[in-house]
This record gives sequence, structure tokens and C-alpha cells, in this order.
Amino acid sequence: DVTDIVLNIKSLIVKNYSDSTKVLRVERNTAGQVTAADIETDEAVEVINKDLVIATMTDDVPLNMELTVENGRGYSPASEHAQHETEVGVIPLDATFSPVVRVRYRIEDTRVGQRTNYDKLIMEIWTDGTVRPEEALGQAAQIMVRHLLPISGTALEAFDVPAPVEPEPADRKANQLYDKPIEELDLSVRVFNSLKRTGITSVGDVIDMLQRGQDAMLAIRNFGEKSLDELVEKLQEKSYWPLDEDEE
Repeated sequence: DVTDIVLNIKSLIVKNYSDSTKVLRVERNTAGQVTAADIETDEAVEVINKDLVIATMTDDVPLNMELTVENGRGYSPASEHAQHETEVGVIPLDATFSPVVRVRYRIEDTRVGQRTNYDKLIMEIWTDGTVRPEEALGQAAQIMVRHLLPISGTALEAFDVPAPVEPEPADRKANQLYDKPIEELDLSVRVFNSLKRTGITSVGDVIDMLQRGQDAMLAIRNFGEKSLDELVEKLQEKSYWPLDEDEE
């Protein structure tokens, strides 16, 4: 039933690591359940809820679908995609781009030194898995600041504080290893784009970040545990990591 399929697809959670529109495909010719795990994607797109049931096929008949994935913010009703309504076989869907599922907070009294008239804000944030809760909170804070700037009369540049850049180790060698571009690591598109957007362009930049600890790497936007594991694995495959004692 087309209606059931449409309702199921509206529950699909997808993370698009690129800035461009992506087209996903579902091709099935046998009876059985069709789940989100059957969706064909490239390395720039990740399906979060792969156990989502899209359809149940009772006969061995072909099922072919194309799903268009775009980035956005907030809620986008199907009516905003009216330009596609004239295309045969295209069904515009409502889209929810907010990754935050639930938020709970409480305020407690707290003490700082000898002063007891302080408040402590405790927040619990649940997301759909496309972003980490701390990342969602950071983005929300930036949006709020930009909305309040016209009232405060403060220049936007005063709030655009770049991430602190630690000085490179004094004993870093200007050798071929450090100057190699990260393209030589054969990383997935997701990991490669995350590093590039942060300004990490060479193997030396990667090694310097790893020497600061895992927290430094995991602070990169859209860079999680799986991305870190892939990066370290690629470095180890080429014997770039860990460094020999005489290179540290």
C-alpha cells in the first residue's frame, strides 16, 4: 500500500555528510520485509535507523524507489516541494530536519566559593542519532546568539570565536610524512570532508591532533567514534601511526 510506504519513509532518519542533494535507491525483487538497511547509499549518506520497516512484499515482484535527500533546518512541509508535483511518480513528503527528540532540564541551587546565590542548569538532551547532543546544544546556542544580536547592538564578529589552535610541537619534523596530503589515506567521503572542513589537510595535521588526545578529534563536527577508528586504521595500514620514538 503506497500510503503505508509513504508513512514509513517519513520515519526514516538519514544523515547527509555532504552539502549537496543525494538520491538513494531501493531495489527489491523478492518477497519479505524491506527495511532501511536495503537502501543503497554512497559514503556521504548514512541511514541511522536501519531496522525501520519500509514495506512488506508478499510476492516476488519488483520494487524500485528513489529517495531524494536534502539538508535543511526545522520543518519543511510537502507543499514547499510543489515544483515536483507535476512529475509522474514523484510524491513530495513532509520533512523534519531537527535532530533533537527530547529535552529535559532543571535548575538547582549551587555554591561558588562562599557565595550560595548561584543557579546551576542541568540539561538532558536526546537526539535522533544524526548529531551528538552537545553538538546540537552548541548549534542552538549559536542560533540564539544571532537572533539576539540586533537587540544587543553587538557586532557579530564579537561572538564568532574560532576554536583554539594549539601551537605545533616544537620538535615537529618538516619531513615527507608530515607533508603528505590526507588524500593518500584513502578515507571515506564522510571522514575526509569532516577533516577538510576543519582545516586538516595533511598527515602531519592528523598526527598532531591525535597527539593531543581522542577528545580533540571527537570535537570535530560530524566526527565520531567510527570516524576515529577508520582514521587510525588507515594510518596504521600505511605505518604512519603510532610514531616511532625517534619521531615523537
